[in-house]
Amino acid sequence: AIGEYCVPLKSSGAAAAMADLEDQPLCTESYGSRRAQCYWSLPSGRLSCIPDRKEDWRYRSLCDVFMSVFLPQGYPDSVSPDYLAYQIWDTVQAFASSITGTLATHAVLKGVGVGDETSTVTAATVTWILKGGTCLLSAYGTGMLGRILFAWSKGSKLDCDAKQWRLFADVLNDTAILMEIMAPAFPACFTLIVCISGFFKCLVGVAGGATRAALTMHQARRDNMADVSAKDGSQETLVNLAGLLFSLLLVPLVADNLCLTYILYGFFTTLHLYANYRAVRAVCMETLNRARLRLVLRHFLESGKVLDPALVNPREPLLLGFQKQLQLTLGAPLHTVVSHVADFQKALQGNSTNYLLFFNRTAGTVSVLLHQQADSVDVIKACTHALLLESLLYQPVPASLVERESLLDLQHRLQEGPDSDNWAMVSESHCLLDRIFLKFLSGLTEAGWVTDRNLLGPEEWRVDWTVAKKKAL
Repeated sequence: AIGEYCVPLKSSGAAAAMADLEDQPLCTESYGSRRAQCYWSLPSGRLSCIPDRKEDWRYRSLCDVFMSVFLPQGYPDSVSPDYLAYQIWDTVQAFASSITGTLATHAVLKGVGVGDETSTVTAATVTWILKGGTCLLSAYGTGMLGRILFAWSKGSKLDCDAKQWRLFADVLNDTAILMEIMAPAFPACFTLIVCISGFFKCLVGVAGGATRAALTMHQARRDNMADVSAKDGSQETLVNLAGLLFSLLLVPLVADNLCLTYILYGFFTTLHLYANYRAVRAVCMETLNRARLRLVLRHFLESGKVLDPALVNPREPLLLGFQKQLQLTLGAPLHTVVSHVADFQKALQGNSTNYLLFFNRTAGTVSVLLHQQADSVDVIKACTHALLLESLLYQPVPASLVERESLLDLQHRLQEGPDSDNWAMVSESHCLLDRIFLKFLSGLTEAGWVTDRNLLGPEEWRVDWTVAKKKAL
């Protein structure tokens, strides 16, 4: 009797276990953070796929197609958190720029005689060709020489201050478009105006293209820079198509109405500049350039804490050159800094870092020699040292401050001491920085700043001042 009772009990337990297994999915699957789904076993032995969220499959398919065409693979996990905000405002500015570009093209064509019965085809053609080149310097376009010179003089700065130069490029582009729109009103200077406009647009091409590449590198988080760049091109093509369709409706309205052309230019230019401002403000870079390091250091001296990138980036100035600053050169060649052995030996005295700092208070310059073994942290420390001197020289010391007494004393000597005391002040600032830099560096890491690379813009010169010691050994 006992055996007859136990057998059905065992069978009941097995059946319950099988039922529990049937209530559990065989496996789960996810596509990044956008979608998740479960796989179940059907009585027939086939797999059944059930999404975690119930939604219209047609809507989901449409969204999937749109995202696969215009967004990088793996979005949003494969790009930076600021990607969507930047791209939205970048789309708005591209549309506005497309419209103002159409207005400019209409004005230039009208200026060269298109639609004018008294203008010959030859005259219009010659004027149009002259727009593309200066008479003496270039047969390939007004801006060819300017493009080369601009890339040579500012190329290394475009990475360091990508947001500022991006905004500069858009302001210059709007200026060039304004010149083209105004050109027909000055027939005697038409060719000169459109040539200058072409020169400006070439500079825009260099600054805009280079900064866009820098921002793309920032947005790509899975070594997918090519994909991010390609999808950005697709988005721009779609926006330009929309701008073209809108322009087809707009051009007939402004054909013979110069006042309306100016009004529309003013409206779309305002929209273009505002959208560009919001776009660059949306960018949150985790690498340190001089402007961001200056803000982080100032707050650290005031409170002893390091601000994270999300708090610093909105405060970063987008218009440079309006604050009193030291002229800082990182990675300067030795012959441009000192000409006497005594000065070089003074810089070496008591120095255990991988950089040598030369401070000229009268000229308002700081030149930093970097050692051949200097890494990114050494460059950050050297720049921090220079910015510390700048802060003490040009800004008041706040009430609550790290190393307040030492900084007050050093500030007094910087502002009131004789020029002959420069080396003593540099040595004292070295000791002060050594006491606070480790805490500052750890704060940078904890706050989310990248320290193994930087955008501080050092030159390529490196010095090995241990050669004499090696020979002596």
